[in-house]
Amino acid sequence: MDCFSELTYTIFADGELAAEEARQVRSHLTACARCRELVETLRAENRVLKEVLGELPQEAGERVGLPWFRRSWVWGDLALVTAMLALGAAVLQWFDERRVPAGLEWLNPFSSAGGMNLIFNLTYYFGHGGAAVLTHYADIMGWLALLGLLASSAVLLGRRWGRSRSGLCLLTVVLALSLPSIALERRHSEFVTVAANETVDDSLVAAGNTVRIEGVVNGDLLAFGRTVEVSGTVKGDLVSWAQRTEVRGIVEGHIYTFSQSLDVGGQVGRSIYAWVQSLRVDDKGHVGDGIVAGAADVGLEGNVMRSVTVFAGSADVSGSIGRDLTMAGGNLTLANSARVGGNLTARVRRQEEVRIAEGTTIGGKRDIKVQVQTTRFAHPKFYFFQAVWLLAAMLVGWLGLVLFPGFFQGTTQAVGAGWRSVGLGFAVLVGTPVVMIVGAATLVGIPLVLMLLALYLAAIYLAKVWVGAFLGKILLKRGTATTRDWLLDLLVGLLIITVAGFIPYVGGLIRFAVVCLGLGALAWELYRASRPAATI
Repeated sequence: MDCFSELTYTIFADGELAAEEARQVRSHLTACARCRELVETLRAENRVLKEVLGELPQEAGERVGLPWFRRSWVWGDLALVTAMLALGAAVLQWFDERRVPAGLEWLNPFSSAGGMNLIFNLTYYFGHGGAAVLTHYADIMGWLALLGLLASSAVLLGRRWGRSRSGLCLLTVVLALSLPSIALERRHSEFVTVAANETVDDSLVAAGNTVRIEGVVNGDLLAFGRTVEVSGTVKGDLVSWAQRTEVRGIVEGHIYTFSQSLDVGGQVGRSIYAWVQSLRVDDKGHVGDGIVAGAADVGLEGNVMRSVTVFAGSADVSGSIGRDLTMAGGNLTLANSARVGGNLTARVRRQEEVRIAEGTTIGGKRDIKVQVQTTRFAHPKFYFFQAVWLLAAMLVGWLGLVLFPGFFQGTTQAVGAGWRSVGLGFAVLVGTPVVMIVGAATLVGIPLVLMLLALYLAAIYLAKVWVGAFLGKILLKRGTATTRDWLLDLLVGLLIITVAGFIPYVGGLIRFAVVCLGLGALAWELYRASRPAATI
């Protein structure tokens, strides 16, 4: 009898093969030493996966005592859905019992206002190329995935895995215990205020409807709320995530902000890094270094000692900039009182969008260029970079298949579940950022959020690998599942996905569907791999 495919042995080792076909495989294994060795290797991989996922031996033993539950995937799926619904209900109940300030309802995804805000923002995001942006960042993470896979192979295939795992756990515990030792004070209420006669000797983490600093903070200020007002002094950096951030006092360090609006009427010792809808530096504002900002509307009336770089729909400058002014976007207006000590560089859509008054002082060169809309398909470097990203994806897929053959092939097969994969993938795609936002509310959760973000982007990158391999398999109609065949399927599928992603109007939807399918297949395979494999 001919040997079965590697995919068949993978499904057999996972305990998911049909009874009749499993009997044939057992019969073949008694006569084929090479296939027996392959099956043992796949089972060893399953045991390592279970150990990594933290499955307790007593839990596995309990499931062995319920063979009817192991054999029936229907009951397993129903139990999973029931558990997810119960967990969701518990989480919703937990959030309902927590008192959220009225001003922060726009940030709460579980409230009606926050839910609608999330839906409209996601609709706008994906409607304006958000899926392409996510996949672009995920492509960058693909290079990191290469290092991650190599590191994983060293850990999983090392002979001293137990000792390495113990050392890793010890390092994690030491890191977690060291975090609270950082000088940090936390305040959370409807209104968080540092009074004018009060001094906070540590860094301050403040969350509330209104965060008002009238006194002195000797460290950094991390503020989350609807309104953040600084009329006192912050000796360190200001990091804010708010609807409105206003600085009328002194910030001796940098300002990092994600806000709807940032108004600066005080002193900033270093630089401003902002991603806002509106940025204002009034005539009393002073920035010691420079400004890097992305905004819809920028107004500079005060003094900036160094360079200013903005990506804006509209920028009005009537103050003083010590060095260069670089602007890309829409309208740029320089008033009579405006002064630029260095070069002026502008990238606009039309020449008339740049208006420079006669009294404007520009110390350097003027470089104003109109961005002509040309097709990227006419440039050879476009095809070169597409080929580089394609080869990178092939390399990541090959490494993953070599290190985790059963898992990668199983995930590829799980893509064929269709709507199940799409639904799970959409839940992971949307739910993970919500989990990260909630986790970032605590200091200890910030490192975990950063690790989760890296895994999230890596999973988005790998999504196209699994979908591409499945698509190529469908088109080539292969019955075998060798490594060479899987890579050829992957190449054909990636070519189709890449070309389809550039189709006008529907390309973004195709990329979005690919991400959802791949993430859903990954989530399902992780769930399936966590279950015990049936023995021969």
